[in-house]
Amino acid sequence: LGLDLSWRSDMLPLLAIGFFAPQRPLPTAAAARQRAAASLVRASADMAVDRRVDCIVVGAGISGSTLAHNLHRGGADVLLAEARDYVGGNVVSHEEDGFVWEDGPNSFATQPSIVRISHELGIEKELVFADESLPPWVNHGGKLHPLPKGKGGKGPKGQLELVFGSNGVLKFGLSGSLLSWPGKIRAAIGALVGHAPPPEGKEETIREWVTRTLGEEVFLRCIDPFVSGVYAGDPMTLSMSAALSKIARIERYSYGIEWNKLGAIFYGGLARQVELTKERKASPPDPSWVPFEYGNPGSYRRGLSTLPHAIAAELGQPHGAPPDPASRVRLEWRLASLRRDADGYLATFETPHGPQAVRARAVVSTLPAHALRGVIDEVLPGAAPLTEALREGIGRKGIYYPPVAAVTVAYPKSAFRDVELDNGFGPLRDLPGFGSLNPRSEGVRTLGTLWSSSLFPGRCPPEYNLLLNYIGGSRDAPIAELSEEELVAEVDRGCREVLLKPDAPPPKVLSAKLWPTAIPQYELGHAPLIEALERAEADTPGLWVCGNYRTGVAFPDCVTFGYEHAQTVLQYLDAERDAPAAPPAAP
Repeated sequence: LGLDLSWRSDMLPLLAIGFFAPQRPLPTAAAARQRAAASLVRASADMAVDRRVDCIVVGAGISGSTLAHNLHRGGADVLLAEARDYVGGNVVSHEEDGFVWEDGPNSFATQPSIVRISHELGIEKELVFADESLPPWVNHGGKLHPLPKGKGGKGPKGQLELVFGSNGVLKFGLSGSLLSWPGKIRAAIGALVGHAPPPEGKEETIREWVTRTLGEEVFLRCIDPFVSGVYAGDPMTLSMSAALSKIARIERYSYGIEWNKLGAIFYGGLARQVELTKERKASPPDPSWVPFEYGNPGSYRRGLSTLPHAIAAELGQPHGAPPDPASRVRLEWRLASLRRDADGYLATFETPHGPQAVRARAVVSTLPAHALRGVIDEVLPGAAPLTEALREGIGRKGIYYPPVAAVTVAYPKSAFRDVELDNGFGPLRDLPGFGSLNPRSEGVRTLGTLWSSSLFPGRCPPEYNLLLNYIGGSRDAPIAELSEEELVAEVDRGCREVLLKPDAPPPKVLSAKLWPTAIPQYELGHAPLIEALERAEADTPGLWVCGNYRTGVAFPDCVTFGYEHAQTVLQYLDAERDAPAAPPAAP
């Protein structure tokens, strides 16, 4: 989701220092597709091959499209196949009447992989970065509370700002009102003194881990809304080690410090920060790239779709142009079956022009897990648990993708409450922040609201504020049954509770996009599913089943995957090309 907060990986131990200061049945349509796919499998042996390539990438979301770019750049003959009629997956940007908005994720936490690919595609001048001092806000008790944030200083100066600045963690602990004093003291003990050790032989949920280390109040008021913003998930079923692995490993760093016998996580966080700084110095960004700050929220001037559209154009299929048979992109091609034989892989697709077959030396699927059901069973039966495994204790089958709606609305600035925000951020009508998060305990159905017009320039006319709202998720699946008007009404109700005057006019509605299967949930038992998939892949060289259920749900995770996995595929293609030919079979 757009609430991919730049502080999520390393903020927890930094917050702590401030505390110290005193499936359901297969739908009929899907079953019909499986029956049709079965008939295609039977016919594919006699089907003419449409094309022969080095690698087929199935799925043109951010993971698949960036992978195809890197394979193409590495010299591979690649074909990118997508069931929809555009490249980009859930990244959909719009521009109309002076407004620029997103139907999916809203921004990214900047990483080298994003700046690198922007440089390679010639779109780096389109990159825009948010003001680094803008904090996320939490709605609690009828008031917006800022979470700690630095002022954009670099190196040691930035770290000092984050701790001692006007919106630093020290002020958050001393004078902030998001946590009560008992809650602050409990968090301080866990952060700076120690906490109960992790239970042996038990996978902890996010709620269990945070409550054990920092207390129930930190969970309810800080981490619960954060989890809603990133995963639209339920912290009672999400696995801490799978979903928030970067935070979970801080505890391991803590116990790795010899004198830190009780595992106080603040010291593990410091150790990780030192290590991270060394890693970045050892592998600095290319000096030809545009300057950037790690983790700073970013986007493109005309929206995130700038990236997949540039990749589509590079591969010969500009966005919105008629299909080009000479391009390396095939739109409205749905994978129906995949077979393996002595010549490699034969993929059969359902297309607007009938079944088409493509032969390849390697195949990478970036399809969501639920789209794999019945498609690759023949070639990789070990992938079946992704959709069929019974998840004991959470009542799931396979990997769950809850529904989420992205609702973009605009209100006149005069409609916002006349209140001054804490820590000198000024009037609310200026929306000086990343956005606002709603803990489930507050009774606001909207998960979070991104203040889009404050993050990036030129997103709306100057007299308006633009808001992207996310609603739904694991704990509110019935959202999928609401009409567009009902979705907008729920969002408008939440905005009025948190941001607007009682007499605010109706919103200007720009879009209400429901994603029925939005974000894969890294719930309890997720790691064994991925481990089983890795074992199956090891016995099927040249085939990889990937996606954001495996490598991370955030935009930069997907872009980084596209770069790193391309190296794996290119190495395989080189080795397979250089391998001696198999001797002819005996008569």
